[in-house]
Amino acid sequence: MKIVAIELHRVAMPLVRPFETSFGRQVSRDVLLVRARTSVGDGWGECVAMSDPVYSSEYVDGCEAVITRYLAPALVAAPDVTAESVADVLGFVIGHRMAKAALETAVLDAQCRAEGVSFGEYFGADRDAVDCGVSVGIAPGIDELLDEVDGYIAEGYRRIKLKIKPGWDIEPVRAVRDLIGETALQVDANTAYTRADIEHLARLDEFDLLLIEQPFVEDDMLTHIALARAITTPVCLDESIVNAEVALDAIERGATSIVNIKAGRVGGYLEAVRVHDVCAELGVPVWCGGMLETGIGRAANVALAAMANFTLPGDTSGSSRYFAEDLTEPFVLVDGRLAVPTGAGSGVQVREELLAAWALRAPITVR
Repeated sequence: MKIVAIELHRVAMPLVRPFETSFGRQVSRDVLLVRARTSVGDGWGECVAMSDPVYSSEYVDGCEAVITRYLAPALVAAPDVTAESVADVLGFVIGHRMAKAALETAVLDAQCRAEGVSFGEYFGADRDAVDCGVSVGIAPGIDELLDEVDGYIAEGYRRIKLKIKPGWDIEPVRAVRDLIGETALQVDANTAYTRADIEHLARLDEFDLLLIEQPFVEDDMLTHIALARAITTPVCLDESIVNAEVALDAIERGATSIVNIKAGRVGGYLEAVRVHDVCAELGVPVWCGGMLETGIGRAANVALAAMANFTLPGDTSGSSRYFAEDLTEPFVLVDGRLAVPTGAGSGVQVREELLAAWALRAPITVR
C-alpha cells in the first residue's frame, strides 16, 4: 500500500483520579495519536510516551518531533509499505521505539481493515476474552489505598498491582494482602530501588506475590540476577525488555522469570509478538502491561493479551478505570474480563467528535 499522509493529533484526556508512581504523578494524559491515510484506507495508532522523559527517554513532544521530521516523511516517501516493512523503513533512526510503534500500529490497522482481518486474528490470539488486572498508584495513605483497592475488587478485577517505592512498600502490601485475601497480588517498583535494598525487598516474600516488577534500573541485569537468587518472589522485567533478543538474554542469565510486554516499549506489536514467542519457547509466562491507553491502544493490547502465553492477568483495565469518556466505545469489564474486539483492524472506531473537542491543537499532516 502507499502511505498518502500521516496525521498527528494531540488530545488532553483527564484521568478520573490522579495516578502516582515512583517517577511522578499524573492528573491527565497528553495523548499523541497517529492516523495513517493510505491507498487502502485509514488506520490509527497511539503513542504511549508520557509527557516527560521520566518513565523512558521518550516523551510526547519528542515523539511528535521525530515523527514529523524523520519517520513520517520516510513512510510517505516509500513506494510500498506494509506493517511488516515499517521497522525496516524506519530503521535509519536509532531508538524512538514508542514513536515507531505508533506509526507501525496505524499502518497495521489500515492494512488489517482493508483485508478484513482483526488484530486478534493477525496476532494469532486463541481467546475471545482476557483476564484483567488493575494497576494502583501510590496513595496518600493506607486508608485511601484500601478504599481504592476495595472498589476494584468489587468491580471484579482478577489481579491487583501496587506501585511501590522506598518508604511505601511493606506496610501497604501487607494491608492490601489482608484486605483481598487470596486474590492475585503483585508489585511494581518502576526502577525505584538499588542493590542495597535486596534484603529489604526479600521481606515481600511473606505476601505470596505473583511477582515483583522492575525493582532496579533498566540496564542493571546483575542486580536483578542477585535479587532473583535472594528471594522466592518471581522477578519480572518491564523497562529492561526492549526487544526479543534482550528478553532471551535476560531469561537465560536468570534476571527474570516473567516478562511484562508493552508494545510501545519494544517498538510495536510485531516485535511484541516476537517477545511473546521467545518467552513461550522458553516456558516463561508473559503479561500485557499498560500505559494508561485510550480505547485505541487498549483495543490492540486486549488482542495481544489473548495470545496463548499471556497466562497472567495484565493491565488491560476497563476504560472507566482511567477515563470518564473514552475516544472509542468504552471497554467494559464483565466478570473480570474484557472481550477481544472482533472487527477488522483494531475493531474500534475513533469518536471524532471527542477527538475534536479534546484537541490541544490542529492536527499536523505530513504528506
